[in-house]
Amino acid sequence: MPETRIPRAALALGIAGLLPFVWGALTMVSDRLSGLTLIWAGPRFVGPYVLLSYGTVILSFMSGVLWGFATRAEARAAATGYALSVIPALWAFVFVGGGVQSAAIYLITGFVGILGIDWVFWRHDLAPPWWMRLRIGLTAVVVACLTVVLVI
Repeated sequence: MPETRIPRAALALGIAGLLPFVWGALTMVSDRLSGLTLIWAGPRFVGPYVLLSYGTVILSFMSGVLWGFATRAEARAAATGYALSVIPALWAFVFVGGGVQSAAIYLITGFVGILGIDWVFWRHDLAPPWWMRLRIGLTAVVVACLTVVLVI
């Protein structure tokens, strides 16, 4: 039976990757934290700016992860895997923009949508057995943080 426990390194790095999302959401709900961040780090690390720019980077990064999974497939399945793997990066490039609210909606849609692609790779044993456990938790936090853009 395959190991379904998330490796410590993957979990730790996944959680670390959430920090800019959480930071962006916190700076949107705390004027004090927002002001301090503006002084310490500048405007690109505050509120929707960090959430949307980092979200776009991570959605594109996930294309690379999926491409790696596609390399484990053969023939037609590999071609399908490669095609699926470029969707998140193309989604971010084509749809993320046009204003803060719409960018947040498209990023949320992209992150939720990528779970479907993750599941396809996982179901075909191209992703590790623990992959969906990790991805569902991380995606829940990302979506919650991006939702702050829509409600604040």
